[in-house]
Amino acid sequence: MPAFPPEFARAADRTACRVAIRAGSKSFFAAGKLLPGEVREAAYGLYAFCRLSDDLVDEAPNASDRRDAVARLGRRVALAYAGAPADTPADRAFSEIVGQYAIPEALPYALIEGFAWDAEGRRYADLAALHGYAARVAGSVGAMMALIMGARAPDALARACDLGAAMQLTNIARDVGEDARMGRLYLPLDWMVAAGLDPDAFLTDPRPSPALAGVVARLLAEAEGLYRQAEAGIAALPAPCRPAIRAAALIYAEIGRVVARQDHDSVSNRARVRTTRKLALIARALRSGSATPGLASSPLPETAFLIDAVMAHVPVPDRRRAALRPWWDVGGRVVHVLDLIERMREREAFGRSAPS
Repeated sequence: MPAFPPEFARAADRTACRVAIRAGSKSFFAAGKLLPGEVREAAYGLYAFCRLSDDLVDEAPNASDRRDAVARLGRRVALAYAGAPADTPADRAFSEIVGQYAIPEALPYALIEGFAWDAEGRRYADLAALHGYAARVAGSVGAMMALIMGARAPDALARACDLGAAMQLTNIARDVGEDARMGRLYLPLDWMVAAGLDPDAFLTDPRPSPALAGVVARLLAEAEGLYRQAEAGIAALPAPCRPAIRAAALIYAEIGRVVARQDHDSVSNRARVRTTRKLALIARALRSGSATPGLASSPLPETAFLIDAVMAHVPVPDRRRAALRPWWDVGGRVVHVLDLIERMREREAFGRSAPS
């Protein structure tokens, strides 16, 4: 039986990634509908590989198996970069994406390092240590997405990492109780101690308290500052990509505000943004925003290694890239996207590993 032409095989892999994301990462699938077609397909491929990677580690039954899973992931990334990916649609799509968009190996390896920290149950002594974690599990994804959208300037990459880190801090603030019940703790330990909280005692019996609410509020304040700084980077993206990224930033920042309205109690409650509010935020994102001060601000020290890796990686021109469709083409899909969000029950695809 003759082999399918390469373009047919690539299309089949992209379709498999899209189907996997629709089934397992429904919020991301819906949000991705706002992106231009070429960027959307690459984003689904990237996210499918990241999800597969996270599941491989997270679903391992014990610590030893989790370490083995991390090691296997490193080998799969190496194979993808060698042009000999493992025989799965996500691996093949990932291999094509990293070559087409000149994504340096340091970025997915940073993500895998973050998975390794999860596997070992690492805790974070202070905010700088937590930023180091966020840089790996979210800043790396933000940088890879920026490259897919064609943004390679250091300032734009710094702001993409800021946005990834802000989303990760929001995730952590929202999921304090859920994480604790799984034996995980991501809050800065020095903040907890200063608030009179014993981290081990909290993990044993996670309960809301005014002291814990204060720690969550501090974390959300840090995230809010990063969202403001990231806004400048959105203006540096190609115009067709801006509405989707701005909408994602607005919706994630709103999660933090819901946590605040619940008295910063993310042990008894899990914050959710209502569909009607998401629609209002998407409508706001569709209105073109002007550049804001801060594009040239220094990156977080903990994300600088990601930017340095991109700067050291000389891209090879790829003539397969098509022109992105204009931003206004997004508008007609907004109601469909919100309908998807309403009908699909939100499910964490990455856990701690990436924004849903």
